[in-house]
This record gives sequence, C-alpha cells and structure tokens, in this order.
Amino acid sequence: MPRILAIDLGSKRTGLAVTDPLQLVANPLETIPTQDLLPFLKKYTSSEEIEAIVLGLPRNLQGEATQMTKPVYDLKANLESEFPAISIHLMDERFTSKMAMQSMISMGSKKKDRREKSGNLDKISATIILQSFLSQK
Repeated sequence: MPRILAIDLGSKRTGLAVTDPLQLVANPLETIPTQDLLPFLKKYTSSEEIEAIVLGLPRNLQGEATQMTKPVYDLKANLESEFPAISIHLMDERFTSKMAMQSMISMGSKKKDRREKSGNLDKISATIILQSFLSQK
C-alpha cells in the first residue's frame, strides 16, 4: 500500500514525516535544508510509493495568512506540476510547533537538546500534521 508524506515547510529547514505502509501511524522521516526539498522528494518517490502529500498550512491564531503561507501555496503548485499522480493536501498547522515541543519534553528531551533545535522539532511537527490528517481521513 502506498504511503502518505507530510511536509512542514520552513524558510531554512523542512520537516518530513511518512506513514507506515498501512497508513495507520505517522512517523518522523527527516529534516532537510529547504533548498534540497524537491531533489529529496524526487529521489524518495522513486524508491517509495507515495499516494498523497500533506502540506502544513501556516495560519495565525485568527486564521489569517502568515509570511510562510504564500511559500506553501507556491510549493503546492510546484508539487502538483512535478508529481501529477500524487494528490496534494493542505492541513492547518496551527500549534504544531508548540505540540512538538511538548512532545519532546514529555519524551525526556534535555533542555540543551531542545534549545539547539537540531531539526527534531521540524520532523515532529510534520508528524503531528500527518497524524492530524490521518485522524480526519
């Protein structure tokens, strides 16, 4: 069964998460430099069957666009062009970074490790976006 991939787009780093083959559980995949996203996706989709891509859609507390909303819409259009056989979905990502930080704390991540923001936060945020998508599916 094909997998579903989630993307938490950032200006510098992008977090990725993917489902298991049965599309039941979301798992962190990788954090990559944003500039490497399309080459990474081309390589990944050549070795893994992907049914859908879920993009985290940034909104502020009032539901309005943020500075990252336009780049997400641009990425959506680019992905639809590059991967016409894969459906692209948008998922509200409000509070995912906060939830990801809380997850890191509850998993026992040390304060120093959380402060370094090595990319764990980004891929955990992508995982939360993906799990939310799976819950609504």
